[in-house]
Amino acid sequence: MRSGNNTDVVLSTSDRNAPPHAAVRAEVHAIIATAAGGPEVLSPVDLPDPAPGPGEILVQVAAAGVNFIDTYRRSGLYPMTYPHVVGSEGTGTVVALGIGVTTAAVGNRVAWASAAGSYATRVVVRAADAVPVPDAVDDETAAALLLQGLTAHYLATSTVDLGPGDEVLVHAAAGGVGLLLTQLATDRGARVIATVGSPAKEELARDAGAAEVIRYRELDDLGADLPRRVRELTDGHGVRAVYDSVGKDTFDASLASLRPRGVLVLFGASSGPVPPVDPQRLNTAGSVYLTRPSLGAYTATRAELLTRTDELLAAVAAGRLHVRIGARYPLDQAAEAHRALEGRATTGKVLLLP
Repeated sequence: MRSGNNTDVVLSTSDRNAPPHAAVRAEVHAIIATAAGGPEVLSPVDLPDPAPGPGEILVQVAAAGVNFIDTYRRSGLYPMTYPHVVGSEGTGTVVALGIGVTTAAVGNRVAWASAAGSYATRVVVRAADAVPVPDAVDDETAAALLLQGLTAHYLATSTVDLGPGDEVLVHAAAGGVGLLLTQLATDRGARVIATVGSPAKEELARDAGAAEVIRYRELDDLGADLPRRVRELTDGHGVRAVYDSVGKDTFDASLASLRPRGVLVLFGASSGPVPPVDPQRLNTAGSVYLTRPSLGAYTATRAELLTRTDELLAAVAAGRLHVRIGARYPLDQAAEAHRALEGRATTGKVLLLP
């Protein structure tokens, strides 16, 4: 088929049967990582409009989430093929269906946390990975919630099943996961000790429910002073769990902050990867546990994915869970968004708006 501007448009079988408003455009604007490296390797490009295959949907992107995993893939910390379109999270409207899709329809609003190439005006998403967005939740909130909200949910309910009386340490508590995790942990009755980098971030952490806040930049020796302060706040016992998304800079302090048989949950590496660890250190620290969880393992089935997202979206719609959007960037400013995120200059969620 040829459009009025003489640009070739390829339509899938499902596109030909779709209503007129679902017709696809000739090009997709996207952000690619041209090679492993810093934010400067991100480049805007125009690509052919994709067509969904069997079990897939094509979505017009309303907002894309910016996450640390995007920076890990861009930098080469996580092995990737280059060039590749960056991003994995977003929300938008379904514009075409692949063969066999029964869980979505053209015109539905959906959100996703794991569709490669989400820094784009359109993206193909596996229908099994797309979740419906209720009318009470707007597109930007859904995009800001999904990956980080799912992460916070499994951390608080499954990696460690938090309950009343539990004391936990949450690093980077004013970040996207941190604010959501603090709210969910507090709602389950846990007492949250938060670490932040500034007075403004302390205010955000306290508003999210943190009982105590430690400004790590005011500590002379993070490795020694943070565990000492945590034990002062827990009557000398230490915490049941440490949620550590920072990695290299905080790992030793996190390990030393645990009570016997506590759990160090290492779920990110914003300061860099943790060097290899001698398992004997876990014995010395009090028979503690170390886990490195991932979202895929906690959303392994669609039923589990929907259970978690239904709870999260319902909590947002009811006003029980608040999603903070700290910054919005046009799609072409993805490099600036990465610089802000990696420079710890953001709070809450960072979004790209196509």
